Amino acid sequence: MNEIKIKTHGRVNLIGEHTDYNGGWVLPTSISQSTEIKIKKRSDDLITIRSSANRSHQYQLGQEAPKKTWSDYLEGVTFLLLKEKYKLQGMDLEIHSTIPEGSGLSSSAALEIGVLKGINEMFQLNLSINDIAKLGQRVENEFVGARVGIMDQMAVSYCQPNTALFLDTQNLSSEMIDLADLKFDLVIINSGIKHQLSAENGYNQRRRECEEACRLLNIPSLRLLHHKPLNFDSLPLVLKKRVGHVYSENQRVHSAIEAIRKKDLKELGALLYKSHSSLSIDYQVSIPEIDFLVDEFKNYPQIYGGRMTGGGFGGSVIALTEKGEGKNIADKIISKYWAKFNTQATIINY
Repeated sequence: MNEIKIKTHGRVNLIGEHTDYNGGWVLPTSISQSTEIKIKKRSDDLITIRSSANRSHQYQLGQEAPKKTWSDYLEGVTFLLLKEKYKLQGMDLEIHSTIPEGSGLSSSAALEIGVLKGINEMFQLNLSINDIAKLGQRVENEFVGARVGIMDQMAVSYCQPNTALFLDTQNLSSEMIDLADLKFDLVIINSGIKHQLSAENGYNQRRRECEEACRLLNIPSLRLLHHKPLNFDSLPLVLKKRVGHVYSENQRVHSAIEAIRKKDLKELGALLYKSHSSLSIDYQVSIPEIDFLVDEFKNYPQIYGGRMTGGGFGGSVIALTEKGEGKNIADKIISKYWAKFNTQATIINY
C-alpha cells in the first residue's frame, strides 16, 4: 500500500472543560469541519509536508526536534512512533483542513489522529483506536509541550454526527449519547482570538495547580472528589478555586446527560451558563472577548444557554438555541462584537 487518504473531523465540547487531565468526564461532539490527509510512501527517509494553507516543511526521520510551530504536531508523530520502535520510511503528506486553527475545535488533534491513522494503515502497525488516541496525546505532552488531557484525541477518533461522546477519561469507557431527537440549534462562534496550548501559557499552569492541590489533599486525582467529597477549604485560595471548578464541572457533565435524556433543553442551557461562569471566575481561563459573547447570549430568550469551549485563553463559544433561531441571533451578536472589539468573529457550522 503506497498511498492512503484519511479524513478526520474537528470536535466541539458541549460540557466538561479541564476535567480530562483530572480523570473526569467530558461530553464532546463532532463538527462538520475536517482535515483531509493524503500520505504517499517514499523510498528514502525524508518526510515532506504540503498544506493547502500555503505551508511546506520537510525533515529526516529520526531528526525530529520541536520548533514551536505547526510542524511539531507532525514531527511529534514520527518521533513517538520511532521511540516506540515502529519501523517507518519516508512519506509525502498533503494536508487540507477547514478547521480554524486556535479556535478550540481540535485542529491539532484532527491532524495528529489523521496522520497516525494513515501511518497505522500504511505500515500495518496494528494500533487500536485507543492506542492512536493515546499516542496523539503523547505527541502534545512529550513533543509539543502542551500537557493536554485525552479528550480531543478520543473525540476526533470516535465522535459521530448528531451524537455526543460521554467519556470517562480515567478508564476511557464511553457511551454515545443520541442528540438527533433534540430540537435545537448548536451555534459555534469562533472569536477570532487564537488560543495556543503551548508549554508557556496558562493551560499548563492550570494543570500544575491541580496537581499541587492533589498533593496537598493527598489524593491521586481530583476525580476522587466526585465519589468521596473532601473538604478542600484549607487549600490556598487559588487552588481552592481551581478544585471547585473541576469538582462542580464533573457534576455538571452528569447533570447534562440527565437533561439530554429528559430532553430538557432549558436545564441543559442553564448548565452551560454555570460552566462558563465557573471557567471564567474560578478557573480563570476566559478572556473579555469570550465573556462578552456569552453575556450577549443572555439578551436573547431564544438561547437556552452557552459557554466558552476548549482550553480557553481565546477560541470559541457555543450557544444552545431554539430550532431555526441560531444563525440570525449569531449574526446579530457578531455585529455587536465587531463594534466593540474590532475583531471578526465567525460562525462555525455544526
